[in-house]
Amino acid sequence: MTDLREQAALLALTEASPRPWHEVATLAEDVGSATAVADGSATVYDEAGSQLLQALSERTTTDMVERWSESIVDVLARVPGTHLLTVLDDEYPENLRKVFNHPPFLFVRGNLVAEDSRSVAVVGTRRASPEGRKRAHELAVQLAGRGVTVISGMAAGIDSNAHAGALDGGGRTIAVMGTGIDRIYPRENAELSEQIVNHGALISQFWPGSPPRGSNFPLRNVVTSGIAIGTVVVEANATSGAKMQARLALEHGKRVLLMEDLVMQEEWAQRYSKRRGAQVVGSVDDILDVLDKERAVPTALQLF
Repeated sequence: MTDLREQAALLALTEASPRPWHEVATLAEDVGSATAVADGSATVYDEAGSQLLQALSERTTTDMVERWSESIVDVLARVPGTHLLTVLDDEYPENLRKVFNHPPFLFVRGNLVAEDSRSVAVVGTRRASPEGRKRAHELAVQLAGRGVTVISGMAAGIDSNAHAGALDGGGRTIAVMGTGIDRIYPRENAELSEQIVNHGALISQFWPGSPPRGSNFPLRNVVTSGIAIGTVVVEANATSGAKMQARLALEHGKRVLLMEDLVMQEEWAQRYSKRRGAQVVGSVDDILDVLDKERAVPTALQLF
């Protein structure tokens, strides 16, 4: 685990950055030290990296780093059981690190383990049908029983049923949150969230206390896609966030697995099923066949 000074320097860099945060994450990883980026002592050989390094070192002050050190200590004291994980930590999720737009840090409650690299995201609409909820639960039970970690977003509908199914199957599940890690949304998932902490983890790229803003959820979908080998879409219409995640997964070079019923019912799923990287599946065995072939995840492959 990185020390407090490195964590604070990384957060100060995100505050100072004129570029998207994932570029800060990549630069800090390449250098191996957020402190060296902040004070300008790092050496970078590519032009874009050198320009970003110069901008960050000019904008990041010692006072900013000290302020972030105090903020980290304060927030972790106020949210018991939470730790801060950065891209400089070996424990940062393996699959997520390999996508181009991974976040520089995550707040975590619970535990991430190496076996979570064999994982699949099970996602879908909040307004799920009874059949969709049942399908999500059954898939997650079977996946968990076969040693696959189930990833989802802890939203109402398909997400909640996927998490519950993984727990009922005696396996692990990870909830990627669109709020601060201390803000359970929806509120009725409070009990479910505690079960997830005991058998997996809650993770959030947002500062504790952050409410469920609409702009958070596309960022949440990036992590939900990135942390998994592939994404299974159970039930979703054309305006669902699950469709967005399917697009992001293709951008990440991940597999998008579309349930047969979904493809039969939704025009968008029919179109997606013809894209490179997408596949129609009807069973857990179909999903596992894909997962076992996709353990090596591309870093950034544009598929359409």
